[in-house]
Amino acid sequence: MSNEVIILVIETMVVYFLVLGAHSLRHRFGPVHFFALIGGITAIMSWVTDAGVTVQVLGITFVVGSTVFYTALLLGIFVVYVFDGPRATRIAISTVIGVSIMVPLVAVVLHYQMNLMGKASLTYVPIPSLRINIASVATTFVDLIFLAIAWEFFGRPALRMKLWLRTFLTLLGVMWLDVILFSTGAFAGSPQYLSIMSGTLIGRFIITLFALPFLYGYLYWQSQKKGVEIENRPVLAILKQVAEIGEELTLAQQEIERRKAAEKERDKVIEELIQAAAEVKTLRGFLPICSHCKSIRDDQGYWKRLEAYVQEHSYAAFSHSICPDCAKEHYPEFDL
Repeated sequence: MSNEVIILVIETMVVYFLVLGAHSLRHRFGPVHFFALIGGITAIMSWVTDAGVTVQVLGITFVVGSTVFYTALLLGIFVVYVFDGPRATRIAISTVIGVSIMVPLVAVVLHYQMNLMGKASLTYVPIPSLRINIASVATTFVDLIFLAIAWEFFGRPALRMKLWLRTFLTLLGVMWLDVILFSTGAFAGSPQYLSIMSGTLIGRFIITLFALPFLYGYLYWQSQKKGVEIENRPVLAILKQVAEIGEELTLAQQEIERRKAAEKERDKVIEELIQAAAEVKTLRGFLPICSHCKSIRDDQGYWKRLEAYVQEHSYAAFSHSICPDCAKEHYPEFDL
């Protein structure tokens, strides 16, 4: 076995252990460090792939970027979906896609900057291929969604599939789908298209066999822990969760609008109450009143008739009439 192959195997094992080990520590330290590692591995994968680093084994070409780092990302997304659910998986997928887009853009900007300054090109920063990078990003997104769907499909109770077989078929399905989509998107129309696809399919099968013990061992180990279990979800759970998020956002927007309308109505009522309170005049305290004529003394010491005083200190108005008792006393001749 050549030194290149030994190095490839060792670095693959190291990266696998890093990803799975970081995920196993999520309950103790939180998931942030895991997502940061996923982002870093994605950046390394993009750079190594653009650099064209490959290893030849028995006539099969293994691209280091996809053989080591992409399969490590698949393992990471795999365990996140199985144990942490669709929401955490979407965060991981967003991280991978975001970094995959950012890295080639940064490389293009750096080369453009060197050209503007009249300096030599950065040979250690590979110039990305637009077609290859677009194919890579699109394929990665489809792969990771397919991974969740395939895992749930093979996990249906009616199939009664063993965990190792479910893991193997899901991983192999994602590997081969990636080869078909990426090779078609990046090399369709070129003379070497079919040879690249056929050789890569064989290579991905070998990679799947190598990665299976790591992934299956981790799934089995985690599922034996107290409080950690492998949940059976609907086949399209990853897509349904996306739809549910959209529905939740719509309901939240409707609730916000309803609360704004309620607050507006409340403010209107408060304003009306304040205005009404400002217009109300009240009579308070002790009022000095004459025991004979019933005139009232105001704050300035003037005596005013009762109806005049009340009209000045309120919005009440008086109309004159005669009560029955006074009518009998003063006008006995009239039958009032």
